[in-house]
Amino acid sequence: MQNKTLIPSTIRNSVVGALSVLLLSTGCINTDDIDQFVDGNTKEGLNVTVTEPVDRDYPDIKQDGTIKMITRYSSNTYFLHQGIEWGFEYELVRKFAQEHDLALEVVVIGPNENPYDLLNSGRGDLIAANYTATQERKKYVKFTRPYNLVDQVLVFSDEIEDPPQTIEGVAEREIPITVRRNSSYYYRLQNLKDQGIELVTNQVSNTKDTEALLFEISSNKHSATVADDNIFSASNRYMQGLVRGPTIAENDTIAWAIRNNANDLETELNRFLYKHFRFGKVGEEPKRSTFLNVLRQRYFESGQQIAEYYNPEMSSRESGIISPYDDLIKEVADSAGVDWLLVASIAAQETKFNPNSKSWAGAVGLMQVMPRFSEVSNEEKLYDVETNVREGVRIIKEHLDHYSYMDSTNKWSFALATYNAGPGHIADARRLAIDQNKNPNEWKNVEDALLKLMHRKYYKDARYGFTRGIETVRYVKEIKNRYNTYESILTMSEDNKKGTGFGVMGLFN
Repeated sequence: MQNKTLIPSTIRNSVVGALSVLLLSTGCINTDDIDQFVDGNTKEGLNVTVTEPVDRDYPDIKQDGTIKMITRYSSNTYFLHQGIEWGFEYELVRKFAQEHDLALEVVVIGPNENPYDLLNSGRGDLIAANYTATQERKKYVKFTRPYNLVDQVLVFSDEIEDPPQTIEGVAEREIPITVRRNSSYYYRLQNLKDQGIELVTNQVSNTKDTEALLFEISSNKHSATVADDNIFSASNRYMQGLVRGPTIAENDTIAWAIRNNANDLETELNRFLYKHFRFGKVGEEPKRSTFLNVLRQRYFESGQQIAEYYNPEMSSRESGIISPYDDLIKEVADSAGVDWLLVASIAAQETKFNPNSKSWAGAVGLMQVMPRFSEVSNEEKLYDVETNVREGVRIIKEHLDHYSYMDSTNKWSFALATYNAGPGHIADARRLAIDQNKNPNEWKNVEDALLKLMHRKYYKDARYGFTRGIETVRYVKEIKNRYNTYESILTMSEDNKKGTGFGVMGLFN
C-alpha cells in the first residue's frame, strides 16, 4: 500500500481540521494548541483570498460523478458515529446527490482553511453549513433559495445570575458576548452597536464553530454567545448549563453557498430545494416536505438519540473506535493480510454495520455476502457476524490476489469494483477499454467503460450485458473517501493521546 495518489491531500487536512474542532469542543486539547494553526488576525472581514471562481458548473460535476460538500464538523451539519456519517446538512445534500446519481464527497473545513476559498478554488462545490445569506458573504459567493428560517438568540452561562431578558439589559450589565469574527452573529452585534446599544463583544478564532462555543459557555469559559435557535435547541439536549436569552434577529434565511458562475448548479439545487421548502403566505409557517420535517425532527427537535451520538463525553470515551465490530474485523483482516480499515469501510458502505441486512439480490449479513459465492452452505450461518466477516474478507482477498500484478491503487479499485459488481461486469468493462485502445489495467479507463455499459450501444455486445456502472463507480469512490476519513480519525486519536500533533497519512491520498 505505497501508492497514495487518488485523493487530494486537502481532503485529508480537512478531516484533520474537523477533528481538531471536535476535540476542542470535548476539552481533549487546549484551545491554544489549535489557535497556533490559525491566522490570528480576525479583523479582516471574511479573509477571502480566492476571488475569481474556477469554471466548474453542474455539467462538470455530472461528468465527474461527484459533488463536493464543504461543511463543518458538528451535530447539525456532519459527524461520524460508529463509522456512519450523520448530520442535517449531510443528509439533505446526500438526498440531492442520490436523486442526481452523484457520489457525495465531504470536505470538512480545516482550522486554517477558508470555506469561500475552498469553494472558489474548486475543492468543493457548495458550502452546506447552516450559513445565513448575509450581504458580507454575497460579496464572494451566491446563495441558493433558502431551506430554513432561524432566529438568532443570546445564550448565557448559568453562572450569570438573573440573566437579562433584553439586549439593552445585556449592554447595561456589560456582559461580554463571545462570537467568531466571520460569523453572521458578529455582524448582527455590530448592527446593534450602530443602533446605539453599547455591547461588549469578544472575538475568537474561526476554528470554533457555534457548537464549540456553546460547549465553552456550558463549561463557564465565557459568559454569553449567540446561536441560531435550532442549533441551541440541539445543543441544549446534551450540554448542561445553557440559558436561552433574548432574540436579537428573526427569520434569517439559511441557504447553501455556491460559486457566482455556477448558474446551472444553482438551477438544479433550487429545483431540488423548492420541493422541500416554500414560503407560505405572510404570517404563515413555511411549507416543508415530509423529508425535511423528518430531518428537522431528528436533529433539532427530537429526544436524545442524535444528541447522544455527538455527546462530547461519549466522543471522548469512544475516541479511536470506528464500529462495534472493530476487534473482530481487525483479527480476521490481519490474519488474511488485508487492511482492516478497508474491510470496515466496505461494511459501512454495504450495510452501515447492520449484521441482519439482506439485499434485494440476496446478499446477506454485515459484509453482504452472496450465498452462491460463499463457501458456507447454510445461508443462516452467514448472519453470524464472525462467519460473515470471514467470508467477506476471503472474497475481497481473492479479488486482491486476482489483481495483484497491478499497482496498489489500481489493485484496490478493481477489487472493490469486483466486490460490488461481480467479476463478469468488470471483465466486460476491461474488454471495452481495450476496444477503445485504452489500458485495461488503469481504473480511470475501466471506470469510464463501466459508465458506457449503461447504454445499449455498448452493453448489447457485452458478455454480461447491462450494468448500472454509475453505482459501482460511486461505490469505489465512497469507500476510498470513507477509508481516508477513518484513518484520519484513528491517527488523530493516537496523536492526541501521545501529544504528538496532527500528522496524517492516507492510503488513497
